[in-house]
Order: sequence, then structure tokens, then C-alpha cells
Amino acid sequence: MKVSDLLRMSLESLFKRKVRTILTIMGVVIGTTSIVVMLSLGLGMKSALITEMESWGSLRTIEVSTAGRYYDDSSNNKDQEELRLDDELVTTLSNFEHVESVDPFLDTNVIIKCGVYEGSFQVRGVSRSFLDEKRDELSSGTIPSADGEIEFLYGCNIITEFMNSKTNRYDYWENGELPNIDLMNDPLYVIFDTEKYYASKYPSGDGQPVSNPKKYIVATAGVLEGIPGETWNEDCYTIYCDIDILKALLQREFKGRVIPGQPTQKNGKPYKELFYSTVNVNVDNMDNVTGVQEIINNMGYRTYANAEWLESDMKMMNIIQAVLGGIGGISLFVAAIGITNTMMMSIYERTKEIGIMKVIGCRIRDIQMLFLIEAGYIGFIGGGIGILLSYGISYVLNNVLNLGQMMYDVETNISIIPPWLALLSIVFAAIIAMLAGFLPSIRAMKLSPLAAIRAE
Repeated sequence: MKVSDLLRMSLESLFKRKVRTILTIMGVVIGTTSIVVMLSLGLGMKSALITEMESWGSLRTIEVSTAGRYYDDSSNNKDQEELRLDDELVTTLSNFEHVESVDPFLDTNVIIKCGVYEGSFQVRGVSRSFLDEKRDELSSGTIPSADGEIEFLYGCNIITEFMNSKTNRYDYWENGELPNIDLMNDPLYVIFDTEKYYASKYPSGDGQPVSNPKKYIVATAGVLEGIPGETWNEDCYTIYCDIDILKALLQREFKGRVIPGQPTQKNGKPYKELFYSTVNVNVDNMDNVTGVQEIINNMGYRTYANAEWLESDMKMMNIIQAVLGGIGGISLFVAAIGITNTMMMSIYERTKEIGIMKVIGCRIRDIQMLFLIEAGYIGFIGGGIGILLSYGISYVLNNVLNLGQMMYDVETNISIIPPWLALLSIVFAAIIAMLAGFLPSIRAMKLSPLAAIRAE
């Protein structure tokens, strides 16, 4: 018997009993929908987790620090030498395999005053390449220039951290009102020598006069995008500036003195060069982060990467996804029992038809294929309708209920149905249906032709 004949006869036989067939298909629809929606939620939760973690920093970035680590050359019996983050290290890390770029950071604490408002902040000097990447994230202004006086690039939440010096209260955190400060246009006075500032503001009482620190009027280059107090990411509480200009200013401000946060020599004097606070290593692919991180750790440095947290969280997400898929699989298993029942009833009702087919010379294998194809039709049709229904439910979850925004506070879809999942679900439903119809097809093969013809 031709394949086309088997397909046609199976489809005709299937819909001779429309109500039973439709009910069986509905079981497959429910089972397929359950699996697809459950798996789509698992995929969506993974995607939302990645999106949320990326908002706090790239998953391909490794943060390198020293934290008092030492280099011990025991072969030469030398004293331990404290590790430093300097230009030599930046060059070494840049030459590592899989490393795309290296960004050195220099952090320093400052006091910023504007009218009656003041605040204590950390300014981060960064490379030009790092600043260039922030061009597309500006809400106003531009990035700090490479020449001339120092300029600041403010995170969106910086304005919430100013305190009213008259009331000693933070207006935003006390009553939800932002300080009356225009970062782009108001004059902002910046004090880099914070120790001298606090010493002059709160005298020790020993009678020794303390001179006031120098104030710098620092222009605002720009402000990063975001809603003050509502946006949360790695930049929202950060002030950026050009690292080379910051180096020159600190060396000029603290000439001959130790710059706060910088190490000193054994005699207590400062080093001639400035050492970086941290160094970010940007890897070409997230899969290579662990390998590069291990090499840097072996050099004696401390490292941190968001990918570490993601890896552990993904293991938990895989377990959750497996549980969700298992719950959906139960529905499809129940639907498979329904298919088996439908095919068994079909064989009982078509016993004489099967006997006639055997008497006229139809191959037993073709009879089996006839029933398997019928079962496959049920799975294929039910799977297809189930996919359409799954897309509808996914749309409601993502756009009507906005579960992604509610659960993760990020603009992301909580239900994701990729094309491969849709296609695989239809194929899987058809295969499950054919497996469910396998035992009934075996019974059809074993029917005696004479007994089948005599059956009423």
C-alpha cells in the first residue's frame, strides 16, 4: 500500500467518529500547552535573571583587586611583596588569550557642595574607551572631555544622596522630594582633601588651627539615563571622570603627601606613581570567564565576576525548569492514555474492516502503520493547536499581566517560546501519540482474519 494511501485512509478513518477524536485531541492540546507554557516560564526566568544581572555589570567582566594579597618568591627567600594594580599589570592582562580589553579604575572620595546641600561621594576615574561606551546611556550632556579641567559624569541616583546641611536630613529619603539641584547648570564645589575638610569642620580641640581645603568648581559633562530613586544598575550611584586628569589633579592636590586610598612605602612616604583601585578584565565570551579568572587567581590577585553568581543561579533554574516540565508532562501522559483508549476502541469497532483488509492481501505491516498514523495525526493536530494556545497564554503573561516586570523589576518577557521549542513540541506530541497507539496497532496485527470477518 502506498504511503499516500495510508495517510488518506488514516485521516478519513480518524474523523468518522468526530466527537471522540476531538475529545482525544483536546487532551493532547492540554498536555502540549502545559509542557510548552511551563518550559517557556523556565526559559523566561533564565532570561530575566540574566537581564537583571547584566544591569549590574557585564557577565563577561572580571573585577580584579589586591585586598592586601602578596607575592612570595620563596625560591629567592625574599620578603613578601604586596601586589599592586599598575600599568604593567594592565598590559599583562591585555595580552591574555580571550581578553578583549582591560579597564583600570581609580577611586577617590570627595565632598560635593551646592548651596545648602552637600554629600560625600566616590569619584571613579576611568579610561577613554570606558567613557566612550557610556555615550549611548546619557540622558543629558556628553561624556567628560580628555583635555582641560576635570569634568564629572553623574549617575542618575547621585542627586538623591545630597543632604540639607541646615536640617542635616536627606530630603529624598525623608520625604521623597529631590534636592533643588540642577546638576547640569548649578555650580558644584568639589573638595578632594576630605580629611582636611572634616578636620576644619570638626576641630579636635587641641588649639591647632586647620586650614580650609581647596574647593574646585567642577563642571558637569553629563548625566546618565535613569529615574532618580527608581533606576538600579551599576552606574546609578557612580560619578565618572577621565582617569588621567584625575591622576594629575590628585598628585597636584596632595603633592608630597599620601593620597587617601593609596599605599605607602615602608618609610611611610607615598609612591611616585598612583596605583589603581580595581581593574576590570573584559572577556570575549562568557564561557571563557572561568578560565581567565582562574589564571588571574593563580597570579595572587582576588577576582570577582557576576558569572559566578549566574552559574549557581542557573543550576537552580534548571531544577525549577525540570520540575515545571515534569508537571506539564503529567498532562501529556494522561493524554497518551486517552489516545490508547481511543485507538483500542477504534480497533474493536473496525474488527471486520481489519479482517477484510487481511483477506484481500493487505500487508500486516500496513495495517499497523494505518493505526500508528491515525495516532500520529491526533498528536500532530493536538500539538499544533497546543502551540497556538501556548503563544496566546504567553502573550497574556508578558503583555497583559506583565509578570516579568512584577517579578524581576526589569523590562523582560517572563514567558519565552523559541521556534525550536514550538517545533520540538509538535514532533514530541506526535511521537508520544504514536507510542500510545503502538499497543493497539499490535493487537490489530494479531487479529485472525476469519474471526475478524465473523465479528459483528
